Amino acid sequence: MPHLLLIPLIIAALAVFAAPRPSLAQAETPVSQCQMIARSLPSVTFASFSSASALQVQGRASEEVRITYIGHSTFFIETPAGVKIATDYNGWYKPPALPTVVTMNKAHSSHYTMNPEPGIRYVLHGWDDDSDKGADHDVVVDDTYVRNVPTDIRGWGGAMEPKGNSIFIFEVAGLCIGHLGHLHHELTEKQYAEIGRLDVLMVPVDGGLTMGAESMSRVVQRLRSALILPMHRRGPPISQFLSMFGKGFDAVTDDDATITVSARSLPKRPTIHILAGV
Repeated sequence: MPHLLLIPLIIAALAVFAAPRPSLAQAETPVSQCQMIARSLPSVTFASFSSASALQVQGRASEEVRITYIGHSTFFIETPAGVKIATDYNGWYKPPALPTVVTMNKAHSSHYTMNPEPGIRYVLHGWDDDSDKGADHDVVVDDTYVRNVPTDIRGWGGAMEPKGNSIFIFEVAGLCIGHLGHLHHELTEKQYAEIGRLDVLMVPVDGGLTMGAESMSRVVQRLRSALILPMHRRGPPISQFLSMFGKGFDAVTDDDATITVSARSLPKRPTIHILAGV
């Protein structure tokens, strides 16, 4: 019967998906556990991942990540394996130790430096002057997977420059940590899909130089991260940003610049956590 001819094809297809996945050392691009779509199969949405196909650097839910707000748009992330990451690194806001990885964005000089300290192993620009497709990072550093989603930026003259900013995403210890960089526009459906789930969100709240508080709040509400860390806080009082959220969000003001977080300790309700600093 005709349908019997499909059996060998079905068996072959199942064998492909059941076959052991290559190790991280062999794989060209790691598989993100935070994305809603598969990068290599854009028409397929995975309901779950097997231990063989999932990215192994994610670690255990009990592992903790330390996040310190250094200032402006710079956070210092310390992973269980000792990887040290500084976001929007400009060389002015000094983290307490030399970073292993630094990420940068192009919009203003307060978000990058062309002269990072020697000894930083990975310097990841959020833009690519040689490609109209923007930066494309897929980097595994010990227990951490770093990737990016390009966005556009607004130039000094007001015109939009394609792919001049990146949202950097750090997958570690079962957490998906996202830094919006110098975001100048609301995200597209494609960008939301490329970002996927974000448990921790670092969001600029200045209300002008990046994006207005109302537009930024829509992005935050759409991402609905458990832990929201405001940054880029110069400008209107942060209360203007907080006023955009209803009863579905909690707000906490901290006297400390550092927070320790794990997948198990994430707030049950979306919480805007204001760390000490400017």
